[in-house]
This record gives sequence, C-alpha cells and structure tokens, in this order.
Amino acid sequence: MATICPTVLADNPHQFREQIERVAAFATNIHLDFADGEFTNTKTIALSQAWWPHTMQADLHVMYQNPAENLDELIPLNPRMVIIHAEANGSITSIANALHQAGIDFGVALLPDTPVKKIAEHLEVIDHVLLFGGNLGHFGGQANLALLDKVAEVKKLKKSVTIGWDGGVNADNALKLVEAGVDVLDVGGFIQHAEDPQAAYKQLQKLLQ
Repeated sequence: MATICPTVLADNPHQFREQIERVAAFATNIHLDFADGEFTNTKTIALSQAWWPHTMQADLHVMYQNPAENLDELIPLNPRMVIIHAEANGSITSIANALHQAGIDFGVALLPDTPVKKIAEHLEVIDHVLLFGGNLGHFGGQANLALLDKVAEVKKLKKSVTIGWDGGVNADNALKLVEAGVDVLDVGGFIQHAEDPQAAYKQLQKLLQ
C-alpha cells in the first residue's frame, strides 16, 4: 500500500505545533514543508524551529533557492529524507552525497512545467522523485493528473526510485494516483483542514487497501 504522509506547512511555530499535534496520534510518516520566501511567494518557519515526535519519520521538503547553504541545519535534524527542487540552485550530486553520507535519503521535486529530462543524468544519486501538482507553498491546490505521465517516464529511467505526489490529494483522486504508480501521497488540506483529521486519514487508507 502507498504511504500516506500528512503535510505540515506553517508560517509560525504555534501553527506548526498545531498541525503536528493534529496528526501525531495516528500518522507514522510526516511531510514537513519549508519555504524561504525566495523560491516561493510564501515563507515558513525556519529549519532551526523544526521538530517532530520520535514516533514519526519525517521527510523535509525544502523549497529554498539555495538548499546547499542549509545542509549544516538539515543534517543534524536527521530526517528520513530531504527533498530539494530541481529548479533550485546548486549541485544535485553534491547535495545528494552529503545527505547519503549522513544516512539520509535524497529526493528531488519537479514543478509542473519541469520535464523529467532535467534530472535524468542525476537519477543515480536520487532515491525519490516528488511530482508537484498543486500550488507551491499553499494548502488546498487542485491535483493536475495530466502530470501522471511523468511517473512512467521516471520509472523507465530508474525502476527502484520511489515516486511521491504533492498537491491536491483527496478521496476522489488518491486511488488514481496510486494506480498510476505513485508510492507516497503527501496530503495537506484534505487532512489538516478536516473536521476529523484521523477520519480523513483512515478514509484514504481504506481507499488504498
């Protein structure tokens, strides 16, 4: 079954804690968004303010223009994975090597208009490809399912890479995403804005069984 990762996207520590606590009782994996206000038009809490319960594995989605400059902050956090953007500055291989040496998986996110060929030469060092199909830096986007063609394209180049989807995941499209080959669903508003976040999470789990 695909992994469901509730997303946390917060512009202040209080909001960050609220969103963590909303899912801490049931989620085993979590996707934490960080934005520098340069790569995106929104800015989140700083990496220095990040934390998560020891019962969870965390993937850090770093929407920074120059992610290599933040490796000294990212590595001590010891997440399961760090995901940077293909469109950001810096050497993908150098960042991947630094994270792998620390025992951290490395992922690369592609914005909707970015072709898979942009990362093709780097796939040897990439563990995870995140297809971004929503509204960068915001909850509540609509999933652009036309981007699912990229799943087969990535898998053809590297069968072992895992595929994530971020943007507009809900009960109407979760199964379509997984049937197309998506391994990890990063779910924002559908869970965080739900009256009962755990019920929303379980609804997705049931659909994917």
